[in-house]
Amino acid sequence: MDEVQVSFRSGDLTLEGLLAIPPGNPPAAVVCHPHPLYGGSMYNNVVDAILAAMWQAGYATLRFNFRGVGASEGDHDGGPGEVDDAIAAMTFLLAQPGVRKDGALMAGYSFGAMVALGAGYDRAETARILAVALPLAMADARIPDGASKPLLLVSGDRDSYSPVAGLQALKSKIGESARLEIIAAADHFFGGHEAELSRVITNALNDRHP
Repeated sequence: MDEVQVSFRSGDLTLEGLLAIPPGNPPAAVVCHPHPLYGGSMYNNVVDAILAAMWQAGYATLRFNFRGVGASEGDHDGGPGEVDDAIAAMTFLLAQPGVRKDGALMAGYSFGAMVALGAGYDRAETARILAVALPLAMADARIPDGASKPLLLVSGDRDSYSPVAGLQALKSKIGESARLEIIAAADHFFGGHEAELSRVITNALNDRHP
């Protein structure tokens, strides 16, 4: 899928991103990258795998660099500012010609998965959420009471940052709107498991449950 460089505003900051819009009035998907303080950016193998799944499922996509990363202005904010960035990215993507206004998906990997949860549950325009390798060992996931948006959780069974037991407990807490997919032998970085990760995400999205 061809991507084009774009820039958009998040408050007073200008952020950089890569935009792809296939034909056919596709729904929107924003993809959030891993932790900036550990080298995370929109150029990442897991971000690429998520994008491949989004394109296979027929989504228009926007990956972007959080504030303070690459050519994006500002400084790392530890979470709240990055949630604002993700919301701004979705607003920008939904405003693009040829992109559907309904059925939008907020996705993220690791730190970006935490951001996707915050931004996805906060905004009505996001219909569903994808959290890959949600780092529950590093921080608690803040799920609003009565959360009902479809949430897809994907992780490896060798990921100490995103332990399976914690994800199972989170799924049980949320209820039927959450779905958990575990990839055997994959750790937090999914090296060598990128194609399987894409396939698992695509299949779950095509099932439409959640």
